Amino acid sequence: MANAPKTTAPAKKESGNSGNLFASLAIIICFVIGYIVWKFVMGNPTNFQENNPENQPNPGNYLGMIYHAGVIVPILIGLFLMVWVFSIERFIVIGRAAGTGNVGNFVRKVQSLINGGNIDTAIAECDKQKGSVANVVKAGLLKYKDVSANTGLDAEKSVVAIQKEIEETTALEMPMLEKNMNVIATLVSIGTLTGLLGTVTGMIKAFSALATGGAPDSAKLANGISEALINTATGIGTSTFAIVMYNILTAKIDSLTYSIDEAGFSIVQTYAANHK
Repeated sequence: MANAPKTTAPAKKESGNSGNLFASLAIIICFVIGYIVWKFVMGNPTNFQENNPENQPNPGNYLGMIYHAGVIVPILIGLFLMVWVFSIERFIVIGRAAGTGNVGNFVRKVQSLINGGNIDTAIAECDKQKGSVANVVKAGLLKYKDVSANTGLDAEKSVVAIQKEIEETTALEMPMLEKNMNVIATLVSIGTLTGLLGTVTGMIKAFSALATGGAPDSAKLANGISEALINTATGIGTSTFAIVMYNILTAKIDSLTYSIDEAGFSIVQTYAANHK
């Protein structure tokens, strides 16, 4: 058992490196797609009068209106896409961590097997379930068997050994679940701040139109106000979506953590009760 961490560490390190690469590429690709959508879809000449993107949008053409909201728009589109990409990635990872079956049913079945003394059957259930929860439970069960076979250990030291094994395995599994959650949390603030930046630039343009000598340039004034409102709405929408996804994913992670703690507690308590 002492060699187990050495065999799993390289895999975790490799997984961490691949995760960092994914995050970096995802961020770059989302911004590139955001620019392409803004420049070539929203900025398509057919969206504007006389097929000229410099002119006003065609009546009722919202794509052209958003295009005229300025260069902050592709950044906001990129941020919105990032929320989607990282949320989907986290849903997939957390789903795999839960395993092949219902986590609650798995924990209850393992608890029943442990209470009945069927440790080998419980380990087989972990192999069938797979995922982070099953990995932690299996590590605790294997340590349970080891300390049970070692008659030289007293009950108190054995309980500590089982608890330590469960805690160490949990410490290896949890970073995988929480990885990239900080990106979604950051997008909550960045979305709003970027939208406010677009609001400020739009209002600057609007006041510039008012500052001209003689009658205000109504077209520039309208464009400036439109830019401010569009950027504000997009930024708030991105942040709201990020908050919702972050809370949903956090709740899922907390549920898995609770299942791990519940199963680990059952293992320790069962051993303590059977080895008084």
